[in-house]
Amino acid sequence: MKDKRVEALIAKETKRQSSVVNLIASENTVSKDVLAALGSALTNKYAEGYPGARYYGGNAVVDEIETLAQTRALKLFGVSNKTWAVNVQPLSGSPANLAVFTAVVPLGGKIMGMSLSSGGHLTHGQKVSLTGKAWTQVPFEVAKGTEVIDYDALEAQAREHKPDIIIAGFTAYPRVVDWKRFRAIADAAGALLMVDMSHVGGLVAGKAYPSPFPYADIVTTTVHKTLRGPRAGLIFSRRGPRVGGRLDGKDLSVLIDKAIIPGIQGGPHINQIAATAVALGEAATPEFKKYAKQIVVNAHVLAQELANRGWRIVSGGTDSHLILVDTWMSGAGIPGADAERALEKEGIIVNKNGIPHDERGPRDPSGIRLGTANETTRGKKEKDMVKLAARIDDVLKAAHKKFVKNAGKPAPKKK
Repeated sequence: MKDKRVEALIAKETKRQSSVVNLIASENTVSKDVLAALGSALTNKYAEGYPGARYYGGNAVVDEIETLAQTRALKLFGVSNKTWAVNVQPLSGSPANLAVFTAVVPLGGKIMGMSLSSGGHLTHGQKVSLTGKAWTQVPFEVAKGTEVIDYDALEAQAREHKPDIIIAGFTAYPRVVDWKRFRAIADAAGALLMVDMSHVGGLVAGKAYPSPFPYADIVTTTVHKTLRGPRAGLIFSRRGPRVGGRLDGKDLSVLIDKAIIPGIQGGPHINQIAATAVALGEAATPEFKKYAKQIVVNAHVLAQELANRGWRIVSGGTDSHLILVDTWMSGAGIPGADAERALEKEGIIVNKNGIPHDERGPRDPSGIRLGTANETTRGKKEKDMVKLAARIDDVLKAAHKKFVKNAGKPAPKKK
């Protein structure tokens, strides 16, 4: 690379990634083939539009690439192109969700999704997101005692508010979601059912987590978490006309395609779509299914080992790759931000995270979020999780002593 400054920074970040234990639940390590597609000549091509209907010439090969990604996406999740369509152009999960709402919810309409404090995502209608400014969120919470979804309370709330769309999905909810019950709730409220499976998409593909496809109208996912692909998003939608209201006689897939372009995006990133196709191909292998199952096994072990050492695991455990640890109200007692910093100093990367009904603010919440996808990619197994839990425990207890020692002391003056 001629730009030695950028080359040095890339090398520095590559070294950092390889030298730490990465427990960020939203991250993974892609294959060399995925990186090769991202860095290919496909970066040079502008392909505004869709296969067979581009606004520029020279897209014959690009059409094949996008069609291949679509075919692989549908096959991976076991759905037919006769009943489902998939848009592979979203740049990530947030634009994918925004496109869905743009397509099927009238401005000012109601979006019902899990609150941020209970584990929902910003793009599920939170006020700080555009999705909470253009539409009205009807948030639902997990139950205080169990920290899991109370489906009876959820149904009562849906019947009362009658949202246009209900989102079953999360960014920090460790348990299996009852997709079938969500379908029944959506039907009772006269709402569309959208599933955001961004965190568990790879687990669904690997048969390590229940599939939402038998029940959902729309499914969105990122590609870069448990699917182990590039930073990208996918939108699956059922084909055929929808009856009632704004969608009367209209096809979801047609509406969503129009929402992506010309709605919120321009030309797609073809190198990204090619890398998505590579990742989807990798996820269709028997090896990936073993990998997905190992992710969940590792998460179970890590959660249990931390619990054995006195740390309260939100909801009592996990059914996925994701673990929420209450560091403030349990164990030694340390704010989430302090816990994150202490662990990073020892080469363990996590993120501070709110816990259900958190008494602390979002910038310094009561917990941390862990994920086992990346370390499983690196070959870690149960015995490694036992050792890792011991390391985490030692670091947090040492950090607690420092926290208590410094409590009440004024912050040092800046020089």
